[in-house]
Amino acid sequence: MADLIIRPATEADLEAVGAVTVEAYTADGFVGAHDDYASILADAASRFRDAELIVAQDDESGTVLGSVTVVRPGTPYAEISRPGELEFRMLAVTAAARGRGVGETLVRAVIDKAREAGATHVVLSSSEKMLAAHRLYERLGFTRLPDRDWSPLPGFQLVAYAYGIPL
Repeated sequence: MADLIIRPATEADLEAVGAVTVEAYTADGFVGAHDDYASILADAASRFRDAELIVAQDDESGTVLGSVTVVRPGTPYAEISRPGELEFRMLAVTAAARGRGVGETLVRAVIDKAREAGATHVVLSSSEKMLAAHRLYERLGFTRLPDRDWSPLPGFQLVAYAYGIPL
């Protein structure tokens, strides 16, 4: 595996970040390419403006292999975070890069960012169908947070997870 560079996204990355995010969600059948949510996933420019985007870039080719959106409570992309917590959303890895540790490396970068910010927890919501992601979160030490499960649309359930930042 080539080395990964984990870094803040730049404006030059936004097209690739949007494409990677849509690809990841459509490849697994979690969203249709023409669903309303696909346009939200593609809109990396709004996430860049209203949240923080982190990218995983292949060191050799320079290709963006994945990204994650880091969200603070009370900001436009926040869903379940509370004061003192950091939330992440839209974790995405290209199909070609799966199994290389890209997703895990991005989640660890979010945990590091939360630690640096003095947050007590990292939280997230995930579709109940995203079982591979759930296995990753649980392996990294995230635990279910059922009191924050919610449904943005009828028949679409999101489950919550939290990671306690060690003191």
